[in-house]
Amino acid sequence: MEQKKTLFEQLGGTYHEESGYHIPDLRLPEEEEKPIGVFGQRHLRYLREYRKVTYTNLLTSGRLNAYLTEIDGQAQERFERLIEGMKQAQGITEQLKAENALEWIGRMNSIRACAMEIVNEELIYA
Repeated sequence: MEQKKTLFEQLGGTYHEESGYHIPDLRLPEEEEKPIGVFGQRHLRYLREYRKVTYTNLLTSGRLNAYLTEIDGQAQERFERLIEGMKQAQGITEQLKAENALEWIGRMNSIRACAMEIVNEELIYA
């Protein structure tokens, strides 16, 4: 007599036996591995800690890496645009860099910190 297939088996699932129990063979979908930058890594930590359902959904659907790569690219682009805009607004030029390197470094560090806060608020921890 033929045993009726479970819904899991009808959908293509398989089992293996361990200690007399049938354990489903569960695997995450294959996903292309792409390098994830600093902003993507920060967002990943945020998802794992504060947005567990979103993290799990992205992971189990096989879209987590692509999503993090996209966030990382958007954040990097926004960060660079903010820095350029702030440099122009504050009149920070290559001439200042040549004439007074310490002042240039201090002002650029301030701009980078401001830009980082904006990107974190808008994209990474949102």
